[in-house]
Amino acid sequence: MRFVHTADWQLGMARHFLAGEAQPRYAAARRDVVAGLGPLAAEAGAEFVVVAGDVFEHNHLAPEVISQSLEAMRAVGIPVYLLPGNHDPLDASSVYTSALFTAECPPNVVVLDRPGISEVRPGVQIVAAPWRSKVPTTDLVAEVLEGLPADGAATRVLVAHGGVDALDPDRTKSSLIRLATVDDALRRGAVHYVALGDKHSLTEVGGSGRVWYPGSPEVTNFDDIEPDPGHILIVDIDETDPRRPVTVEARHVGTWRFLTLRAHVDNSRDIMALDINLDQLAGKDRTVVRLVLTGSLTVTDRAALDTCLDKYSRLFAWLGLWERHSDLTVLPADDEFRDLGIGGFAAAAVEELVETARTGDAEAADDARAALALLLRLTGRGAA
Repeated sequence: MRFVHTADWQLGMARHFLAGEAQPRYAAARRDVVAGLGPLAAEAGAEFVVVAGDVFEHNHLAPEVISQSLEAMRAVGIPVYLLPGNHDPLDASSVYTSALFTAECPPNVVVLDRPGISEVRPGVQIVAAPWRSKVPTTDLVAEVLEGLPADGAATRVLVAHGGVDALDPDRTKSSLIRLATVDDALRRGAVHYVALGDKHSLTEVGGSGRVWYPGSPEVTNFDDIEPDPGHILIVDIDETDPRRPVTVEARHVGTWRFLTLRAHVDNSRDIMALDINLDQLAGKDRTVVRLVLTGSLTVTDRAALDTCLDKYSRLFAWLGLWERHSDLTVLPADDEFRDLGIGGFAAAAVEELVETARTGDAEAADDARAALALLLRLTGRGAA
């Protein structure tokens, strides 16, 4: 028996840094990943899809987000089982009980809205642990596993959402999934695979080979938080063997990247190297770049850096400085503004700006450096 394990679609997600047409393209990419599960499942011979929570970004969605998302799920063509998670719990405002969702939900889409066993087909069952609020006060997995007997005639997949105590630094949280409870259910044969959601990076939990987070199929955060996003899992369980051996294969399906690039820039050569590195990144319209830059630059070189960054900010989905981790010092070099071809009052004003940039308080110095950099760019001296 083979199926697709995915999670954390978070359809309707908006990233605050994506402006203009980048945000609609990002939203469309998240839906396209869902629709693309159809051909992938057909090629793999998968019978169904389980989505282990956070199908939607939240419960309050624009009608077009709901309709377009359901159409993407319809395109999968095989049964798709949706588990409510912490972003889209089964509370009073649940998207799953809204008039629009219930009216347009395609027949291949099933909401796992009750804790416990749901039958996929004879011999295959899902054990679901849906969220009914954003902040549960108990281990929902322990509740559905308590007293669940082994059934040698059925292959069972536990579908759950949330953090696991073995991975969380604060193991005292009452809502954490206890790995010991899960491992005990696996040993007893009460369940045979545990499909988890909540962690957005591909992660195996424990040593059984049967407990996995697939991560979000399309990236949602930068690589320091999500080191390995963009996957779904093809899970194969051998129903002919009483031990139900499991094989898990990760498939990369994401098309977007959120990257952090670090560079030390002290001179024009360093700026040229940064330019080359940015130029060589493929798929710029689907790439978000957060730059961590350190170094000491002249005003001329800072103007060249700004020209470089302006260029690539128009090419990438988003590009900008990670300000709190960047440390760029800008100081006018000796004679840097001697050959601008100006005199009189204008020359005196430039000298005053240079002096302020060197010795003024932080705010005044920053303003003076910005004015000097703009002057260099206007006179053609700030080209990268």
